Amino acid sequence: MPDTPFGFSLPGGQPDPNDPRQMQQFLAGLQHMLAQSAATDGPVNWDLARQVATSQLNSAGDPGVSPADRAAVTEALRLADLWLEPLTAWPTGLTNTAAWNRNEWLFHTLDAWRKLCDPVASRMVGAMGDLVPEEARAQLGMMQGMLTALGSAVFGGQLGQALASLAAEVLSAGDIGLPLGPAGTGALVPANVQAYGEGLEIDPSEVRLYAALREAAHQRLFSHVPWLRGHVFAAVEAYAGGIRVDRDAIEEAMGRIDPSDPSSMQELQMAGIFTPEDSPAQQAALRRLETVLALIEGWVSHVVDTAAEGRLPNAAKLGEAFRRRRAAGGPAEQTFAALVGLELRPRRLREAARLWAALAEHRGIAGRDALWGHPDLLPTDDDFTDPEAYAAGQLSLGDLGDFESDLRKLMEGETPTAPDDKPDSDDSDSDDKPDDGK
Repeated sequence: MPDTPFGFSLPGGQPDPNDPRQMQQFLAGLQHMLAQSAATDGPVNWDLARQVATSQLNSAGDPGVSPADRAAVTEALRLADLWLEPLTAWPTGLTNTAAWNRNEWLFHTLDAWRKLCDPVASRMVGAMGDLVPEEARAQLGMMQGMLTALGSAVFGGQLGQALASLAAEVLSAGDIGLPLGPAGTGALVPANVQAYGEGLEIDPSEVRLYAALREAAHQRLFSHVPWLRGHVFAAVEAYAGGIRVDRDAIEEAMGRIDPSDPSSMQELQMAGIFTPEDSPAQQAALRRLETVLALIEGWVSHVVDTAAEGRLPNAAKLGEAFRRRRAAGGPAEQTFAALVGLELRPRRLREAARLWAALAEHRGIAGRDALWGHPDLLPTDDDFTDPEAYAAGQLSLGDLGDFESDLRKLMEGETPTAPDDKPDSDDSDSDDKPDDGK
C-alpha cells in the first residue's frame, strides 16, 4: 500500500499532487484528523492508530478463521490445560477460548497497548511542543495546539503501523509475555501459528498444541497471581519515565517539512527519537523490567517443556525454537522497540527457566509457585547466577506458610505465634494431663 505524507499507511492511500480533487480531499482529511487529535485526551491518536493498523492488515490480507480452526484451537487449549494440571499449584486460568484473526488480536489488545505506550508518547508529544520558544508560544495561539495534535497523529499513525506488523507475527494473546488480552481468555491466531510451523517443518497440529501450552500457562500464571499484571505495567511505566527524548532528532525531522509541499511530510519519522538515560535509576528500572519478564517467560518455558516432554515428538526442538524466538525478538518487535524505545524481550530467559526447574526439584511444585505470592519473594537477577544454590537456600513451603500466617496476624494487630508456643498435636484438654517431666 502506498505511503501517505506522514510516512505511514492511511485508508485511501497517497493523493496525486497533480490531481486538485485528490489534494483537496487529502487536505480536508488532514484537517479532520488534526481536529480529532486535538480532541483526544491522551498523547496518542488511538483512533488513527487503529485505522492505520486495520488498513495495513486488510491490505496485506487477513485470513479468516474457519469453524474447523476454532474447533482445533479449542481442543488444543483444553488438552494443553489438562496437561498443565499436575505441574502447577493452581487450577486452570482459562474461562474462555478463542481463535482470532489478526484484526481481532489488534482489537482485543489495544487497551493494553494504550497503557504501555502512553507514558512514552506523552514525552514525545511534549517535546514537540517544547520546540517552540517560550516567548513565541503566546503568539502562536492555536498553532501550538495544532503542533501537539500533529505529534499525536504522527505517533498514532506510526504506532498503528508497528502494531499491524506485530499482529502479523504473534501466535497468541500472551505470546510476547505481557497480559495483553482479556483476563482468562486463551486465544491463538491460527494463520500466524500455521505460518510459523511451516518455517519449522513440524506437523501443524504439534506446533498448535505447543503454542496452546504456552498460552494456557500464561493465563494460569496471570489469573492466579493477582498483583502480577499491575506489577508488569508499573515496571514498564517506571522504565518509560527514564527514556530521554532526542529533541535534536525531532527538530531535524520537523525541519524537513515544507508547508507548501504536503509530500515533504514523508520525511517525518518518529522511530529512533527515544533513548534510555544512562543513569543509575534508569538502569535499575531496566533491570527490574527485564527480570520480571525473564521470570514470567522462564516459568512458562519450564512448565511447558515439562508438560510436552514425552508427549510431543518434537518437544525439544519446539522448546529451543520458541526460546530463541522470544530471546531475539522478531522483526515486528524490533520495529516496535525502535519506535517507542522499549524492548519487550527477556534477556535471561534460559537462566530463569533453570532457576524455576531447580526450585521445583528442591521445593516441589507448590514450593516453587509459592514464590509468586508476593513481589518481594521473587528471585532477583543476581539469583540467576547459581540457580541450584538459590533453590537450596530457599524457605520450605511450610516456612512460607508460617511466614504468611504471621504476616497476616501482624497486619491484624495480633501477636504472631512463636515456635515454642505452638500447641501440641494432642487434644485441647492436654492441660489436664499429668506432668510427665518433659
